[in-house]
Amino acid sequence: MQNLTNKIALITGGSKGIGYGIAASLLAEGMKVAITSRSQEAAEKAASELAKIGKGEVIGIEADVRNFDSQQNAVNVVIQKWGQLDLLVANAGIGHFASVEEITLEQWHETIDTNLTGVFYSIKAGLEGLKKSKGYFISISSLAGTNFFANGSAYNASKFGVTGFSQAAMLDVRKHGIRVTTIMPGSVATYFNDHQPNDKDGWKIQIEDLGQMVVDLMQMNSRTLPSKIEVRPTMPPGA
Repeated sequence: MQNLTNKIALITGGSKGIGYGIAASLLAEGMKVAITSRSQEAAEKAASELAKIGKGEVIGIEADVRNFDSQQNAVNVVIQKWGQLDLLVANAGIGHFASVEEITLEQWHETIDTNLTGVFYSIKAGLEGLKKSKGYFISISSLAGTNFFANGSAYNASKFGVTGFSQAAMLDVRKHGIRVTTIMPGSVATYFNDHQPNDKDGWKIQIEDLGQMVVDLMQMNSRTLPSKIEVRPTMPPGA
């Protein structure tokens, strides 16, 4: 089992939700973690909370995955501070849900640019660093990346794209010793789509569950690669 102490990670959209849960789990293993948010204030506030875990080291960086230069800067900050990049988690995402009649052009582009193009920008920006470390790239897709639903045209398109892109990228970069996994969660207890996590969310996947999954992937012998992982609640309502 690989010792993760002092390994270096960058997590996009890490100020809350799934990204925050992954950051917490990695820090508990002694990793050094950078989280990004489009808000510097949010990134620094989350980093301050995560620092209380007592292991590892954490920083917050303002970055927008929709802008390649912004994402490249985030990668540069990490490498300049800690000297390498062992793990990049492309987690940042949003959701606009409406019929094709009602969804706006702005909502469409924001969804695709964040959820899909943002994943491409992330691996593109981090590729040289990951080559040097023979590192790991993990994208957070969704069960909506293989299952379509009404009012999900933009979100489905983005997540179907992430799933396909990640699997193709896996084949492209494995010659460099880089591993690529896409994690596809179902219902997670997060703030996604303006939801407020509450006591009724106990049946859902918890952010620490996905954090543990990333730790397990990092610790797995590099000869083995779970390239696509579907994750769903064991017992959803009505099951």
